[in-house]
Formats: sequence, C-alpha cells, structure tokens
Amino acid sequence: VARVRIGQILMSIRTKKTEDAKFEKDAVEALRRAKFKFPGRQKVHVSNKWGFTKLTHEEYLRKKEKGLILNDGVNCKTLTEAEGDIRPRGPLRNFLKLAGIKA
Repeated sequence: VARVRIGQILMSIRTKKTEDAKFEKDAVEALRRAKFKFPGRQKVHVSNKWGFTKLTHEEYLRKKEKGLILNDGVNCKTLTEAEGDIRPRGPLRNFLKLAGIKA
C-alpha cells in the first residue's frame, strides 16, 4: 500500500516547448485522464520551471550564459554569483574539487 501526503506530487512530466504548445496540451490531457485512476482528488499543475530544475527558463538561460550552471543528468547544479565573481560554497565546492573543475 502506497502512502502519500496531501499535496504531494504523484507524477511529473516534461515536454518539448513549441509555439502552439501541442505537447503541453497533450500531456495535460493525458494527466487529466490518468488522475481518474487514483482515489481522491488530484490536480494537474503546469509549472513555469525549466525541465526538472528549480529555475525558470529565463533564469536558466541567464545563468547558463554566465557559466553558473553545471549539468547533472536531468537536473543541474547552480553556482552562486557574488559581486561579479563565481564563488562556490558548501558541498558543491567539494564536488568541484573532486571533479577537477575550476570555477
């Protein structure tokens, strides 16, 4: 028996962005139909985040241009930006040292 909390995300899908939003509409319709397979009330939410990251599309492009994004599979690691120089902090500093990446 699976236990889930109220408001917990059950499924997450990412689709290709197109001008007519065809893929997004199809994904929303597929999730709308799938929610009837689960007991209780389910909601379908369309996020403005880029892929499975915590960043919006504009933030992602801006940080990628500045070199503050490190690819990490489907996610990304972000470096902080302080007074124009890049200074990694916390566990990411250790990751960069192990990976041999200078930032």
